[in-house]
Amino acid sequence: MNHRIITIAKKELLHIKRDPYSLTIIIILPVIMVILFGYAITFDVKNVSIGILDRSQSKSSRELVNTFTSTKYFNTRVFLNNEKEIEPLFKKGIIRAAIIIPEKYSSSLKRKPETKIQIIIDGSEPNTANIISNYVKMIVSSYSLKINNFQIKAPIDIRPTVWFNPELKSIIFIVPGLITIILMLISALLTSITIAREKENGTLEQILVSPIKSYEIIIGKVIPYIIIAFIDSIFILVASKFLFSLKIEGNLLLLSVLGLIYIISSLGIGLLISTIAKTQQVAMMMTFISTLLPAIMLSGFMFPIKSMPKILQYITYIIPPKYFLIIIRGIILKGIGIGYLWHQVTILILFGALLILVSLLKFKTRLE
Repeated sequence: MNHRIITIAKKELLHIKRDPYSLTIIIILPVIMVILFGYAITFDVKNVSIGILDRSQSKSSRELVNTFTSTKYFNTRVFLNNEKEIEPLFKKGIIRAAIIIPEKYSSSLKRKPETKIQIIIDGSEPNTANIISNYVKMIVSSYSLKINNFQIKAPIDIRPTVWFNPELKSIIFIVPGLITIILMLISALLTSITIAREKENGTLEQILVSPIKSYEIIIGKVIPYIIIAFIDSIFILVASKFLFSLKIEGNLLLLSVLGLIYIISSLGIGLLISTIAKTQQVAMMMTFISTLLPAIMLSGFMFPIKSMPKILQYITYIIPPKYFLIIIRGIILKGIGIGYLWHQVTILILFGALLILVSLLKFKTRLE
């Protein structure tokens, strides 16, 4: 490798070593973000507070109530006296659902195979309400089979089998997305301040009067951050393994290689920003706006892309995290190989090459 590129890379590593702010971003921030986001973001709903209006007051009704409250999904907060108490408790947020057991529940249960109970759910948060409704259906169906000694047979016997995430844990789905976002943010953030820092400190002029070419400066400055971001990705995967029991079903080497391609694409974004921004503060703000928000909102991490308006679906085609999210979830959760991912890999390579090329041209213009 060109000795001038190596010299610039060594200089950048020394600066990072002497800069406590950069060291904090490199070492501490990724793990902290994994811990905070991993525990804070979840689509699972647990310990839902429910109100109980038991007009039957029988052994059968108490068994039904115990069936709900003995699970991790529900806990009893309030025993109600009448239906008028439900709405005020919903408004205060004390309960999220109410179970109304009719007065003749026990006798009706003995006479007929079908007995009605009423479930009222607070729909102010539609996603949560839908999850609660599914939990209720699951628990009631299980209880119905139990009290009938599992003798009820439906015309069609449905027994679903869930692949890749049998327990339907949202954290297993979320963690790969977190890795995607954190790698994008850290890689772009580290690179965005590199040339902006030279401008701000007035050291860029010293580089400009030297015989070093623009591409040597760019490559020399990028190499340390490629290594650092790759090490960060290892830290994140290890932290996810111990904290969330994340299991990688696919080839770890393939994940590493494709992760490296994604890191280079992310570094290209930061590099382009650094050639435009005049100060480190501006570079950081531009990085957060151009990476964090699109990565969270438009990559498919939080919201399904197919559910978005058409205009936003078209915009997602220029969001690199969208493609790596498919790659990392495919390898970690499904164990798929490159044969299923070549399309996403090709786009990431093109993204990285284009961004670095534009950065080189932009920096060359500034040299003139």
